[in-house]
Amino acid sequence: MASVSLLRRARAYVPWSAAPWRDTAFAASGVPLQFGAWAVLVAPWTILEPVRAVPVLTTLLAPVLVVAVLAQPLASAQRERCWAMLGLHVPPPEERPGRFRTEGYWRVLAYHLLAGPVIAFGAMAVIVAWAAGVALAGIGAYAWALPSLTAFRVAAFSVGGVALLMAAPWLAMTVRNMDARAVVALLGPDRARELERRVEDLAEKRAGVVDAADIERRRIERDLHDGAQQRLVALAMNLGLARETLTGVPDDAMRVIVEAHEEAKEALAEMRDLIRGLHPAVLEDRGLDAALSGVAARVPLPVRLRVDVPRRASSTVEAVAYFVVSEALTNVVRHARASKVEIEVTRRGDVLSVSVADDGAGGADPSRGSGLTGLGRRVRSVDGTFRIVSPEGGPTTVTVELPCVL
Repeated sequence: MASVSLLRRARAYVPWSAAPWRDTAFAASGVPLQFGAWAVLVAPWTILEPVRAVPVLTTLLAPVLVVAVLAQPLASAQRERCWAMLGLHVPPPEERPGRFRTEGYWRVLAYHLLAGPVIAFGAMAVIVAWAAGVALAGIGAYAWALPSLTAFRVAAFSVGGVALLMAAPWLAMTVRNMDARAVVALLGPDRARELERRVEDLAEKRAGVVDAADIERRRIERDLHDGAQQRLVALAMNLGLARETLTGVPDDAMRVIVEAHEEAKEALAEMRDLIRGLHPAVLEDRGLDAALSGVAARVPLPVRLRVDVPRRASSTVEAVAYFVVSEALTNVVRHARASKVEIEVTRRGDVLSVSVADDGAGGADPSRGSGLTGLGRRVRSVDGTFRIVSPEGGPTTVTVELPCVL
């Protein structure tokens, strides 16, 4: 396969194919632009220097200022040339290259004063290779005008001309690749900055998605709290009232009322748990301390809670911290066989740290697909770190660090 690919490439770069002439035209078209900056710098010395009335300082500064003014138009012309002749789109850098202190400006100057002239000499070498190849390959046609040439020299020059014609397409391709890469690297956006900008954009979009999801959860919590939960409360109260006040009701009917009342109370309890799991209202109203105190009070274990958060974090981060503690406590109750739990939530600078430790049996492993896996995923969704230490026999410590601002 490699030999076939190489053969196809060689066929594409024979002297009579279209690709070499396209590359040669592209290389030759760049010579005036690539020598433009140096022409501006050198011209005053040849034109103004003989005029004694022109100060030396003016002779030095004028070309530099002209190059500074022409840097952007020359760069734009190079980018347009790449698009018109190669179909290569090179967007301009976001920072204006005309500003002296920007990195983009110095990259433009590096192209005009360093890379461009080198590539221009390469383009001139391509033109010379084509011209010399044609002249030497066809020397037999006008050898009669050069009587000093022997037949051997004519043959040698002809072979050399054919070799130049065969090499010129590859030289043109090399110059074209060098020029295109230099334009992309020096006249386009800085790739490192572009990647950094894209990462920032993705982080902002991710934060927007996370915030939108949190807002949606809060909306659902309010709708359930103000709508479905209130209807369940009213239903449970009515059934309870019927259960206590109705007399003379057949036993079968009373049994149905009692069962319906119990089901309504269970549904109400499940609804409250669901609402609390979506986004507890106390978290939004009073913060982590009050919300976590309510969670700890519902755990059938001794829980020591310490919350030291001088300034509240964003609502999304607070929600993640709340669910970390809530899920960790659920796991302790279900699996750890612990006798006590210690929870510590602190804020140091812009980092909110959450630690949940128990003295249970240990052996918790997120890789087994437990709720800890989803918990770690939720923490990482806000650029947080999730770590669990749970050797066999215990104790187990879940440590989470969250950025306070997304």
